[in-house]
Amino acid sequence: MNRQAGWHALLENCRLCPHRCGVNRLQGERGTCRAGAELMVSSAGPHFGEEEPLVGSLHEGSGTVFLTHCNLRCVFCQNYDISHLGIGETWSGEKLAGTLLALQKRGCLNVNLVTPTHYAPQLVTALQIAKDRGLRVPVIWNCGGYEDAEIIGRLKGVVDIYMPDFKFGSNQAGAKYCNASDYTDQCRRALKEMHRQVGDLELDDRGRARRGLLVRHLVMPGEEAASRQVMEFLAREISRDTWVNIMDQYRPAGDAGGHPSIRRRPTAAEVEQVLNIARDMGLHRGFDGFVGA
Repeated sequence: MNRQAGWHALLENCRLCPHRCGVNRLQGERGTCRAGAELMVSSAGPHFGEEEPLVGSLHEGSGTVFLTHCNLRCVFCQNYDISHLGIGETWSGEKLAGTLLALQKRGCLNVNLVTPTHYAPQLVTALQIAKDRGLRVPVIWNCGGYEDAEIIGRLKGVVDIYMPDFKFGSNQAGAKYCNASDYTDQCRRALKEMHRQVGDLELDDRGRARRGLLVRHLVMPGEEAASRQVMEFLAREISRDTWVNIMDQYRPAGDAGGHPSIRRRPTAAEVEQVLNIARDMGLHRGFDGFVGA
């Protein structure tokens, strides 16, 4: 109870992410993420578009919960209606706990909390309720990478699998596209803490993820130099055994049309260059066998 009360107090002077807005969400104030005191959920259900170790067979899937709002508000967000417009419904901790247990009962391999950190206090409470009632599958913290390492440190023992984005290898890109001028610095500190807690991604004898760090990197048009910085950091300061999903599915969405440099998809050559950079750095998990678009 004391641990949960400590989390709840953070909403009075919100500092759950590096923006550290300081707003009192318990009194209706809203910061950068626009989230209030109540948990808001856009949708929940089995998801089969995640990485193979998270999905398993067509009878399993990842038990995904999409949370409303976001602390990054990327101009190119493909979930713009959720992250920017705040489309979703208010849920109690009891309702979320029941949903997580239902996803486990259905056969999902894990429960996958998408864009969760601005709701960390509410989620810690819901997860404790669910675990007290028999939740056993791994908990995934599926986040944007712009995390406060101190807050991530408080999640030790709550989260089994961290799945952050590492979008940019330069703070300049974070400032330009994601309202976060210190994106890269904060992401590096957070990933170090995540890896300290859970280590490299561990798979069971069926290839299902049980614990560890899985990093996503979205290849952006014309940003190969920044991608190199991401891969260098992962290989040299995290682990060459880091599971990295190098993704080619960027497309102009949201407000991306207002930024000429990202109005197009990355070319197959750009994606292949990032893959080669990763290989040259000694990274080898998560992207072998990739076929460019």
